Amino acid sequence: MEFPVQTANPAKAETACLVVPVFKDGDLLPAATKLDDASERLIGQLIEREDFDPKLGNVQMIPFAPGLNADRLLLVGLGTREKCQEGAFCKAVDAAFSALAKLPVEDTAVAFTDVPVPDRACDWKARMVAEAAHRAVYRFTDFKSEPGPAPKLERVTLLVSEGDDAAATREGARVGDGIGQGINTTRTLGNLPGNVCTPRYLAGRAEQLAAESGGALSTEILDEEALEALGAHSLLSVGHGSDEPSRLIVMKYQGAEDPDEAPHVLVGKGITFDSGGISLKPGAGMDEMKFDMCGAASVFGAVTSVLAVRPKINLVAIVASAENMPSGRATKPGDIIKTLRGLSVEVLNTDAEGRLVLCDALTYAERFEPASVVDIATLTGAAIIALGHHATGLMANDDDLALDLLDAGETSWDRAWHLPLWDEYQEQLDSNFADLANIGGRPAGTITAGCFLSRFADKFPWAHLDIAGTAWQSGAQKGASGRPVSLLTQYLLDREAEGRVEENSEA
Repeated sequence: MEFPVQTANPAKAETACLVVPVFKDGDLLPAATKLDDASERLIGQLIEREDFDPKLGNVQMIPFAPGLNADRLLLVGLGTREKCQEGAFCKAVDAAFSALAKLPVEDTAVAFTDVPVPDRACDWKARMVAEAAHRAVYRFTDFKSEPGPAPKLERVTLLVSEGDDAAATREGARVGDGIGQGINTTRTLGNLPGNVCTPRYLAGRAEQLAAESGGALSTEILDEEALEALGAHSLLSVGHGSDEPSRLIVMKYQGAEDPDEAPHVLVGKGITFDSGGISLKPGAGMDEMKFDMCGAASVFGAVTSVLAVRPKINLVAIVASAENMPSGRATKPGDIIKTLRGLSVEVLNTDAEGRLVLCDALTYAERFEPASVVDIATLTGAAIIALGHHATGLMANDDDLALDLLDAGETSWDRAWHLPLWDEYQEQLDSNFADLANIGGRPAGTITAGCFLSRFADKFPWAHLDIAGTAWQSGAQKGASGRPVSLLTQYLLDREAEGRVEENSEA
């Protein structure tokens, strides 16, 4: 998709569809005012006659609007000016592109950069527009014999006013374009069925990404023989009941000027199907357990975004992938396994398997002497009970890292919420027979899962993102969401910016 930037009077923009946001009560922005002047007060009359209510998210398409060069005019409600914060802006942009995706248009021009959002400049608005465009045109029809018509939108021109920072708008759109690509990569991987998206499939996708990167990305795939030799028995234990072999997938991006600069590490849970193992899940809704690899999918999405945006950082992406199935070979409740770290774990519930693959991946991350490590996992249903489907759960052993991730979530509007990781919770993992148990009971289930992982992350700044409530939607709109690719990419971009500030201060 293309995102050119143009300084022009919206009334003179030549496009298949012109998109103009409108506040309630006739409170017109500069772009809407110019449009109203050129069209004999079209917008004002529509509002006065109550033919268009500009409440937040409302849209009105007008073909053959007088006085315009555009073939169509799409008005989008912003609600009231005083309530136009980040969430309202994003809702209006999403509503606009949802409507555009249903129209037979290949190009559009949008006038969103003059919408006043406190503390948000043109680059942020342009980024949100680009991300929304990618999300809106996404369709997963790989297995439909009659997929139906796909959205035609290919070009989104961002209209800016005189005095607006066109260069910043262009850069924001570039970043949003890259992140949008990453979001849709994550959605596709998450939506693929478990009989297609296996650990070996993910390994192949990593190799494909590297082959298409022009040398910017390298991969290493550890098969079961290599994992056995390494001593990653915890990861391997999860896949014992499956005929599908497990994999540890490592992707390395070298973007920093210093190749030896400490990398940031992303670690993704890649359980390509989670039956629960011997601790079998209920049948209802089990089909959604193909989404249990959305942590891994978000890592692939973040790598895709990084390859598009090319920040000057070093990044290592690790995916611990297995299929959790019941069989005569499967790990059983009460079994004791040895982790790569050397700690023994009593498996009290085989459905708490994500932490068993992640703990070995976190130990593996030590060899890279990382600047930070963030793991991403659909880890606990308790996260949904605690936070619903709006916020990602965040725990960390480093307050600065936690704040950096929270800030990235606010900037990207892909928000997280900080949960405690106090020592008092650790005793819930005590075991009579091993160094620790893999569950800590029902109370604070999300936190004790984080406590488990923290035992394997004490040698570097580490944070854990529980995306069980945000990685996919159920019901009529069932499908992967692409979260938290935007948060992760923003976090990495912030680290690049932080590095530039440090270099300038040293100079």
